Amino acid sequence: MIPFEYRRAEDAATAVATVTDNRRASYLAGGTNLVDHMKLGITSPEVLIDISGLELDAVEELPDGGVRLGAGARNSDVAAHPLVRARYPALSQALLAGASGQLRNLATVGGNLLQRTRCVYFQDVTTPCNKRSPGEGCSALGGYTRYHAVLGASEHCIAVHPSDMAVALAALDAVVRIRTVNGERTVPAVELHRLPGEHPERDTVLEHGELITAVDLPPLPFARRSRYTKARDRAAFAFALVSVAAALDVHDGTVHDVRIAFGGLAHKPWRATAAERALRGTEATPEAFHDAAELELADARPLHDNAFKIPLARSMLVSLLRELSQEDT
Repeated sequence: MIPFEYRRAEDAATAVATVTDNRRASYLAGGTNLVDHMKLGITSPEVLIDISGLELDAVEELPDGGVRLGAGARNSDVAAHPLVRARYPALSQALLAGASGQLRNLATVGGNLLQRTRCVYFQDVTTPCNKRSPGEGCSALGGYTRYHAVLGASEHCIAVHPSDMAVALAALDAVVRIRTVNGERTVPAVELHRLPGEHPERDTVLEHGELITAVDLPPLPFARRSRYTKARDRAAFAFALVSVAAALDVHDGTVHDVRIAFGGLAHKPWRATAAERALRGTEATPEAFHDAAELELADARPLHDNAFKIPLARSMLVSLLRELSQEDT
């Protein structure tokens, strides 16, 4: 491993200033993704700023009835928290579907959002990768693509975002709070991650040095009837081939409102806005759910060995919405 300097952050403002001023500095929290990448040679920061001691781990109710998740809160604590389990079950389920119990005890909310792709070519430094080294080329194109994107990809990158939690947050209209050298700003969770375009090396809209401090979940009443489901190659400790988070509000058999996001299909959690628009005001039937899924996936562009993702995503969404509609009635 390349030598690096380790410092413990005294406060958020100093940590942000330090990392902003040094392009080779990085934040360290749980380290469940960063340390792996340092071992693999994917990244080699010269300074690590440990922010795990900052008071950013609270999970608390907001005055408007929403819930704030501190960026330093551990995944296992968030998944088990009574407020999250009662008001946002899709988020709790998504967290429990990710990694192992040991990793969830260490991984943080902020780190989970910022984890990088598990593309096998990205993690193999002997292969060209535009995400790892812009301009090298994308080894996945024409290679092994079972896990890769069918929506929103580009000629420069077809990797997918790995986070389960991020999919649930995108579906639940969460807002990410960010500390900068100039103060604070907020970004909707659905806008935090980028599609690859010509710059796949940029996973998010964050600038270097900006620090996620919290995630706010809005007081969405029908989020109590939300679910997360995940298809993977093995029953535990595997990333999603396809995942779906959804919340459904049905009155007298009609869809009043709905939130849907897919995982495993794109470079970012994919908010299914076309499907949502198609469903609002329609009868809550399997046929309507199927048609909405078809509409959302109409622009999918599968590769030679991941075309299965399209019918899988469609069937998972229909099944999940049927379950939610039956529960609601």
